[in-house]
Amino acid sequence: MIPRHLVIGLTVLLVVALGMSLYAWHVRKTVVTSNVASTDTRPLAPPVAGPTEQVFLFVAHDEDSSLRPESTHIPMPSGRQQRAEELLRALLSIYLDKSSPHVLGPGSDVRSVFLVDPGVAVIDLNAAFADTHRSGILVEELTVASLIHTVSANTPGVLKVRILVDGQERETLAGHADLTGYYDVSAVNQLATQLQSAQ
Repeated sequence: MIPRHLVIGLTVLLVVALGMSLYAWHVRKTVVTSNVASTDTRPLAPPVAGPTEQVFLFVAHDEDSSLRPESTHIPMPSGRQQRAEELLRALLSIYLDKSSPHVLGPGSDVRSVFLVDPGVAVIDLNAAFADTHRSGILVEELTVASLIHTVSANTPGVLKVRILVDGQERETLAGHADLTGYYDVSAVNQLATQLQSAQ
């Protein structure tokens, strides 16, 4: 016969194991069904001082390879460079959202936008933007067209745009979109118009 204290001990261990299994199942179910926070891991920027204005962001949509204008209201500073930076940050906020139509990698951000010489804009992206960007001709071209068309449509006088990564020239965005030269805004705007009519 098995001693009574051994039977009681085994019963208690069995009940504890069953309870822990039920608890683990409940936790797993809760984690799977809970909403995951946005992948926007950019540092929190100070609030922008300026009136809220209506702007148009040109958002890439992967499902039909189109570029669609989206009207939004964002606070806009008075300086041209700061305005261009806020435009692109608002655009990236859309792309970093979990339900984005054109997902960018976590941590993607605009370091700065420089408006140099008459008609030239330089967009400086962080390394995470390029390092985590999905590779593919169309995906990369949609990103580049979206950035350039958003800046040029909301910043009068921009004729050429250059894209840098961490302040340095980079050969390609993620293997396909050429970043070694300047983009002609009129050519990108024609492409954007074609992509808008594709929807």
